[in-house]
Amino acid sequence: MFKHAQLQSVKAWMSDPAHGALSLHVRIQRAIRQLILEGALPVGKSLPASRPLALSLGVSRDTVEAAYSQLHAEGFIERRVGSGSFVSQRARHLPRRKRQREVLCDEPAHLSRRAMAVLQSGGVNNFQGPRPFAPGVAETRQFPLATWEKLERQVYKQYGTQALEHSAPQGMPALRSAIADYLNLERGAQATADRVLILTSSQQALGLCAQVLMDAGDQVLVEDPLYQGTRKAIAAAGLVGVPVPVDENGMRVEDMARLGVNARAVFLTPSHQYPTGATLSLDRRLQAIEWARQQRAWIIEDDYDSEFHYEGRPTACVQGLDAHDRTLYIGTFTKSLFAGLRIGYLLLPPSLVAPMTSARTLQDGHNASIAQLTLARFMEGGHYTAHVRAMRALYAERRDVLAELVHKHLGAFLAPCIPAGGLQMPCHFVQGLPEEAVVEAARVVGIDLLGLGSLYATPRNDTGLLMGFAAQTPAEMRVAVEALAKVFARVK
Repeated sequence: MFKHAQLQSVKAWMSDPAHGALSLHVRIQRAIRQLILEGALPVGKSLPASRPLALSLGVSRDTVEAAYSQLHAEGFIERRVGSGSFVSQRARHLPRRKRQREVLCDEPAHLSRRAMAVLQSGGVNNFQGPRPFAPGVAETRQFPLATWEKLERQVYKQYGTQALEHSAPQGMPALRSAIADYLNLERGAQATADRVLILTSSQQALGLCAQVLMDAGDQVLVEDPLYQGTRKAIAAAGLVGVPVPVDENGMRVEDMARLGVNARAVFLTPSHQYPTGATLSLDRRLQAIEWARQQRAWIIEDDYDSEFHYEGRPTACVQGLDAHDRTLYIGTFTKSLFAGLRIGYLLLPPSLVAPMTSARTLQDGHNASIAQLTLARFMEGGHYTAHVRAMRALYAERRDVLAELVHKHLGAFLAPCIPAGGLQMPCHFVQGLPEEAVVEAARVVGIDLLGLGSLYATPRNDTGLLMGFAAQTPAEMRVAVEALAKVFARVK
C-alpha cells in the first residue's frame, strides 16, 4: 500500500496546474510512474487496490483502473489475478531519476570547444518585445495587417494545399524574383533570382558564411565595435576575429592589409555601421573590394536596416560595386516588416549558390511556403516600398524626438550622436558611470538598453548606451526618458 508521503505526492501531481491539460487517469498514471522512476516504489512493491485508491484520490474506480492498465501496458507494473498490482521486475533495470534539488547539484555538461567559445564570447541581447529603447525593434502597430491577410487568402485560393508543402530549398521562385528586383532598383545591386537564397534570419546568414567559407582557426576581419551576433557566429565556427577600428567614415579599411595578412573574409555593415551608425565611404568601399580581389577573400555585407536612411538616399551597396563576385550580401525583413515573419536572405556569387543551399538544407530545410508566397505578393503589389516609405518618415520623426528628450532630461549624463539612418541612437556618457550597472538598473524598471562598451573588442573610455527609437511613440518615449532620469540619479 502507499505510504502517506507517496499518496500526497500523487495528489500534488494531480493538482499541479502544469498538468491541467491531461486527463485524470493520465495524471495518476504519470504520478505513479514518477514514484517508480525515483525509486520511491521499489521492485515488487504492491500498489493499492483500485477501489481504495480511487476513494483516497476522490476519483472513480474506472479512472484508477485506466491508469493501472496504462502502467501495465508500459511494463511498469505487473497485475496478478487474485493478488493485485505490483511494481514490475523490469523496473530494476530503470535508471533512477533524481529529484530537482539533486539535479541542480550535478556537474555541468561537457561542451565542445566551439560551444565554450560561444559562451565565453558573451551573450547576445535579443530584444524580443517593444520595451522602451530596445535597439533594433521595429514598429508593428502600424503594419498594414489587413492587406497582409488579404494577400495570404489570395495565396491559399491560388495554391490550395500546395501552399502547405515544402518550399524549394533555395526558396520560392516568386519571392526570390521579387527580392532580386527590389535589390536592383533600391540598393544598386547585381541581383538575379537564381542567386538569392531564402533564410530565416540575418543571423542564420552570418552563421552560414562563417561555417561554409572558412575553416576553424582562420582569421576574419571584423569591425570594432561589433554586432554581438557576428561575434557569436565567428566563435561558433572556431574562427579568429581580428578587430579593425571604426571612425566616422566606417571601418578603417586602410588597416585591413596590415591587420589581416592571412584573413579569409571581412564582415561589414557599410550602410549603418553597428552600433555607431557610420556609413562606409565610397573610397573605402572600393578599397575593400580591391583588398578582397587581391587576397582572394570574401566580403560579407550585412545590410540589416539600409531601408531606413534619413539624410538623402542610402549609398549603393558594396555588392553592386564588386565586379569580381567576392561579396555576399545579407538582407532581412525583420527590421523593415516584423520579426515574426522570420525571413532573411543571401545574395550570393554564382559559385556559392549550390554549396550554400546544401549547407542551409542540412540546418533547417526551408522556410514556410505560405509566408514566402504572401511576402512575394506584398512586394510585387508595391505594398513593401509604400510601408518602408511610411516607416522611414515615422522613424525620422521619432529619432529627432529622442534626441531632444535626451538633451532635455538626460543631458547631464548622456550626449546623443544623431545617426543618419537605422533604428537606434548611440549616446555617450558625459561623466564616468558604470555602464553595466546603468543597463541593469534600467532593465529592472522595464527599459531595455545596450551598453556600447560591451560591443568593443578592447575596453574603451567612451562608454555609453545604444537606444532604440523605432517602436515607441513620442509620448511613450517621454515617459520612459523620465523614468530613465531617475535611474541615472540613483546610479551616479
